[in-house]
Amino acid sequence: MAARRSPQQEQERERSRVPAAGNDQVHSWTLVTSQALDAAWRVAKGSVTLAVSLLAAALCYFRRLHLYLGRRLKWWIGYLQRKFKRNLSVEAEVDLLSYCAREWKGETPRARLMRKAYEELFWRRRIKCVRQVRRDNYDALRSVLFQIFSQGLSFPSWMKEKDIVKLPEKLLFSQGCNWIQQYSFGPEKYTGSNVFGKLRKCVELLKTQWTEFSGIKDYHKRGSMCNILFSDALLEYKLYEALKFIMLYQVTEVYEQMKTKKVIPSPFRLLFTRETSSDPLSFMINHLNSVGDTCGLEQIDMFILGYCLEVKIKVFRLFKFNSRDFEVCYPEEPLREWPEISLLTENDRHYHVPVF
Repeated sequence: MAARRSPQQEQERERSRVPAAGNDQVHSWTLVTSQALDAAWRVAKGSVTLAVSLLAAALCYFRRLHLYLGRRLKWWIGYLQRKFKRNLSVEAEVDLLSYCAREWKGETPRARLMRKAYEELFWRRRIKCVRQVRRDNYDALRSVLFQIFSQGLSFPSWMKEKDIVKLPEKLLFSQGCNWIQQYSFGPEKYTGSNVFGKLRKCVELLKTQWTEFSGIKDYHKRGSMCNILFSDALLEYKLYEALKFIMLYQVTEVYEQMKTKKVIPSPFRLLFTRETSSDPLSFMINHLNSVGDTCGLEQIDMFILGYCLEVKIKVFRLFKFNSRDFEVCYPEEPLREWPEISLLTENDRHYHVPVF
């Protein structure tokens, strides 16, 4: 049997066990703490990873939502603009060379000619912008009337001396022109006994609008009023029919003077030498009634229009660039110092308004 330890030995053994137990306890606490921190880190790492994933997914979703809403908003803006935008028959100013570059691309001979013509207008004639005019069979009348109203030009001298509203009845009762009942209002092709009433309303509207525009001194106010007027197709067409009738009235007046052997302006002599316009009736039937319907104004008609309105109509004919007919005036020799308006055309059929 082993010898029994003495009390002193037992005490020394117990004392040696105390540090060992303490070390085990410290190690245990360190291990638990490490495990807790590791678990906490794994939880935090997982949470952060999940948060980042959710954030990335949210950003991707909102980006797609933003693109979708942007497309829808753009579509709705375009739709509302198309629906509520004024349908201007004379558009806003655009840069002349930008318009040319958009309309005349390619290297065909005509495209190169047009680009050179537009460059001539921009650099030498100081025309910086252009206002596009709606392409229909009224566009020559539209271009001229827009210039007159936007510049605030006054009535021709002969209109100041006469009440132009009474001119339709004057043709019938004073000059016996009962053929006026065959007058046609452009595409409406209206004829009949009520033609005088319709013409009177058209001429009355022209007089009212012209008086109003000529009385406005502020350029910007006239521009705003032009935008309103030239977005109302019904009013526009009445004004153009009034201009057509004014031309017919003047042709009739000059024809009566010619019959009495009086000297008449050269544009009218040229007009009456044509077989299709040898008198006012043939001029109306063969030419004027088609204006606004199947054709626009011809060159001889532009002479008559300038004479009737007492304006010098300068036209830049771009397709005649590098020739003597590039710039023409209607009439060529105004009787007085008439105001000047300018137009440009690419084909003698459709006209635009240049802006200096």
